[in-house]
Order: sequence, then C-alpha cells, then structure tokens
Amino acid sequence: MASTPSKKPARERILETAVELFYQRGIQNVGIDEIIARAGVAKMSLYNHFQSKDHLVAEFLRLQDERWQNWFFSAVERYGSTPQERLLGIFDALKEWFNNPDYRGCAFVNATVELVNPTHPGYQVALEHKRAMYQYILELVKAANLTNAETLARQFVLLAEGAIVVAMMEGASTAAEQAREAASVLIKSKVGCNMEM
Repeated sequence: MASTPSKKPARERILETAVELFYQRGIQNVGIDEIIARAGVAKMSLYNHFQSKDHLVAEFLRLQDERWQNWFFSAVERYGSTPQERLLGIFDALKEWFNNPDYRGCAFVNATVELVNPTHPGYQVALEHKRAMYQYILELVKAANLTNAETLARQFVLLAEGAIVVAMMEGASTAAEQAREAASVLIKSKVGCNMEM
C-alpha cells in the first residue's frame, strides 16, 4: 500500500498533494517545499510540470472544478427527475456535501479570498467555475419553464453560495435545508406567475 503513491507519475502526485493540502489548509498556508516533500519528488520535477506555485494553484482549481461538477451534477440528478425537483435537489446535494467530514467550504470561494488579485490564473479558474454553476442552474430554471429565468437563476446561486459559506462557518448542514425552503418558495411564486399567465 505504501508504495502505491510512488508508482503514480510525478505530475499526478504533485497535483494530488496540492489538492489535499490547499483545500484543507489554504493556499497561502502551504509552501512548495511541503508539497514536494509530501509528493516525494524533486523541486525541479515540480517546476518541470508547473511553471510556478500560481500555475499549480490554477491546475488544482481546474481539477477541483472537474471533480466537483461531475459529482454535483450526478448528485442533483439522483435527488430529482424533473427540472423543478432538480432545482431543489441542488440543496439536497449541498447538504450531502456539507455532511462530509472533510468539508471546508468551497475551494473556489476560498481561493478568491486568498488570492485577492483578479488577474491571478487561479482566480480566473474560480470565476469560470462560478459562471458554469450559474449556467447549469439557468438551464434547469429554463427547463422548468419558470418566469424571469436569469433573475431566478441568480437568486438560486445566491442561496447556494450563502448556504455553502454558512455551513463552513457554523459547521452544520442545516444551512442547506434552510436554503432549500427559500428555494421552494421562489419556485412556487414563479409557478404561480405562469399559471396566472
């Protein structure tokens, strides 16, 4: 078992180590030397694969984005079969995530807070992730034939993001349930508008 990590390519070991450490401890709290030591690679190997720590951060966030979206989309589909059910399923999926013992908030929100500079490559990846999430929610809202789709999608994003932050700060999954209740009220108000029309 102990020899398994060393059989992986150096780039993969570096990136997996960065994913673990950056998410659990924060980007600014983890230095290149610690990543190198944990990954069991030479410093030159790291710089052969990643030009700098900034580039490593961007790759960490790209990998997080891919993994998180794959999990999230399939989780939402498990919680609902119709677009309206899936809109509420967003918050069921978030609750599942919040209950994970390793949950430490959103890697993308955390990164933008730490990186500050909007021109940082990692900051840009975080923004792309958030835009993709908005687009996914917008598509669900449109598929559900709810009125004012763009505004409603933005409101759902705000509910989800708020729940993510509150769950991290309070260490409780109840934020997902409360956001789900608010989302349900929003949906009912838009269904009512459609019925009146």
